[in-house]
Amino acid sequence: MKTEIISSKENGLFKELRLLQATGSKGQKARIASGQALLEGIHLVQTWVGDPALTTLLTSAVGLKNPEIAQAVYSHLEICPETRVCELDPALWDLLSELVNAPHIAGLLSLPQSCINPPQSIPTLAGDVLILDRVQDAGNVGSILRTAAAAGFTQVIAVSGCAHLWSSKVLRAGMGAHRLLDLYEGWSTQQVLSVLIVPLLAAAADGSSEIYDLSKELRYPVAWIMGSEGQGVSEEFLAQAKRVSIPIDPRVESLNVSTAAAICLFETVRARRA
Repeated sequence: MKTEIISSKENGLFKELRLLQATGSKGQKARIASGQALLEGIHLVQTWVGDPALTTLLTSAVGLKNPEIAQAVYSHLEICPETRVCELDPALWDLLSELVNAPHIAGLLSLPQSCINPPQSIPTLAGDVLILDRVQDAGNVGSILRTAAAAGFTQVIAVSGCAHLWSSKVLRAGMGAHRLLDLYEGWSTQQVLSVLIVPLLAAAADGSSEIYDLSKELRYPVAWIMGSEGQGVSEEFLAQAKRVSIPIDPRVESLNVSTAAAICLFETVRARRA
């Protein structure tokens, strides 16, 4: 196995890795410009083992002594022998990783084109769709993606204003769900409305229907819309959607958006199994 040694924080690749980790618009711009995201930790790297999109592996001499890390590295190289392998000086890992006592393994992943370039012309999307309308907390976004994958909602659209789907925090919270999903990012509300051919259902506190009364409607493909933490679903979407509420104790003001998404998606699953 041929490796490149990185021993300085002034190394060009190391500087690029730090940019990919940045939060907010700075990190998003760096990831879109490079077309890459940073996978941190053994679980995320294992998720993409054997996928050519995992173009670079980052480890250290310490990391390669870990049997689980070594197996992931060699298994990926066996399938994708052109993968670039870089050994970082162990002291650099504290500067690179946001994880406490981070295992010395990470990877660079090529992003799908649907998440790099805003769409110009978009084909219609048939089947179930999940729409995230300006959901800004990275933990919430990652948790929702994990739930969507578990519920079989593989088409996910993130409207402009959402946390970047490929940020480090979203990836960690998603726990590998990204690989199971068709992700679309940076769309406007009008672009979303123009491609959907299934009924729109918006999770809303003032819904005219309760989710548990929709068993017949949920047997067929739908598009669920989850709104931002503070403002909920936008008026543009609400004008085209059926408002659906989740019954909760009146002493509780609202549910976290990731919890609401889990209820809506798995009630859809339940309705189809009934």
